[in-house]
Amino acid sequence: AVVSTQSTGEKATSAAKKLVGDSYIEQGCGSLRTADNATRHLIEQRRLPQHGWSDLNIRRVLNEIALMDSNNFDGNVGAGEREGRVYSEIVRQRNFGLAHGMGRSGDIAANQPKAAGSALMCRVTEGLVLDVLRSTGCTNTKSCVVLPVATGMALLTSLLYLKQCNPKANVVIWPRIDQGTCVKAPQTAGCVLEVVEPIVDGDSLVTNLDRIEELMQLHGDAVLCVMTTTSCFAPRTPDKLVQVAGLCKKYDKAHLVNNAYGIQCSRCMGLLNTASLQGRVDLYVQSLDKNFLVPVGGSIVAGFTKDIISKVSKTYPGRGSSAPVLDLFITLISLGKEGYNALLKQRKEVYVRLKDQLQQLAGRYKERVLDTPNNQISLAFTLTPSNYKESCALTELGSKLFTRNVTGARVVTCSGSKTVGHVTLDKWGCHSNDYDTPYITFAAAVGMTTDDVDKLVEKFGQVLGKLSVV
Repeated sequence: AVVSTQSTGEKATSAAKKLVGDSYIEQGCGSLRTADNATRHLIEQRRLPQHGWSDLNIRRVLNEIALMDSNNFDGNVGAGEREGRVYSEIVRQRNFGLAHGMGRSGDIAANQPKAAGSALMCRVTEGLVLDVLRSTGCTNTKSCVVLPVATGMALLTSLLYLKQCNPKANVVIWPRIDQGTCVKAPQTAGCVLEVVEPIVDGDSLVTNLDRIEELMQLHGDAVLCVMTTTSCFAPRTPDKLVQVAGLCKKYDKAHLVNNAYGIQCSRCMGLLNTASLQGRVDLYVQSLDKNFLVPVGGSIVAGFTKDIISKVSKTYPGRGSSAPVLDLFITLISLGKEGYNALLKQRKEVYVRLKDQLQQLAGRYKERVLDTPNNQISLAFTLTPSNYKESCALTELGSKLFTRNVTGARVVTCSGSKTVGHVTLDKWGCHSNDYDTPYITFAAAVGMTTDDVDKLVEKFGQVLGKLSVV
């Protein structure tokens, strides 16, 4: 049980033995004790179980957790405006009766008096996440909080916290990555965005460290932070976190890292860990759905002191939905350490398979896979305009893949621009004004299977066959 009521349990067992027989009931009680021990270890250690739990045991724990929330007390009379009342039985079942959400008005991580079960689930889930962050390579992580918002809003929350610490600073130095959230979050926080164009190094786009240092010197005390990125679309590669962290330490500037889907990549997590040990990293943010195969709606903010995450939690205004935490809690104990490690191992194998098959396909159509070895998630396949029918716009390749039920591929034409807020970026999608090679990207992300790779390459080959003149 989540909370032991040993004397009551013993009386019930004794009564059951009188009805059914000692040996049968004792065998059944053995199974219950095993489940109770697993629950006890989970709460005490707050670490990912080695083996995933059965759905039956997960439902049992969730039902017991729900019984600890006041809206599920027998005879409860709610006299306030927020009492966990739910009209639809479908909605109640979807949330396992957990209706109070998470946090309190002044702290998203605070425990609610009326929702002991929900609070317990949140605290255990934070421990499970911390275990995952450390075991995937960022061993120096000291604390984390699961927020009921997606990555962009978590970046915004982090920026607002940094502004509270340094209210006179408003410049965010940002190595360019063409993803709208990254452009919008600093501006929503009331900051001025200083865009740092990357350096073209072979096929790769890499961090311009000299320009970052120039901007630190230029803006001085007005610099709020440097906001770097790990996981990204090729040919962009993860920022040089260790070197940037060194600059942030040298100039005493905050460092916020967008690690959106980096948990699944040991290279990204290793970079974060080394950067935190050798330089300065204040916070790093990641998505729940991209790393843990849950619905969109949650994120993790992690840091390298316990104090900083406590302060970030107090920056979040009001309560929040506990649905993202519930989804993550269920998924993590369903997977267990072995299950999640198996997913990470499969992802690495899928990356190698996808790269190999794309290279074979590129050879047949006089294209190539861009050489971006430091990006271990995303791959870019060149699209040479002269290789395709004159009537074919390169973006047509993407639309034809979409009609064949291939989603997530991005065609980048190295043309046009996009304005987000007050910032206009030329050659939107390229991450750079100096990149001239059109391409299409594919991601070997967690959850993708070898069968997915085979079907993707087959359908991509069909599209190329229809549009190519080679």
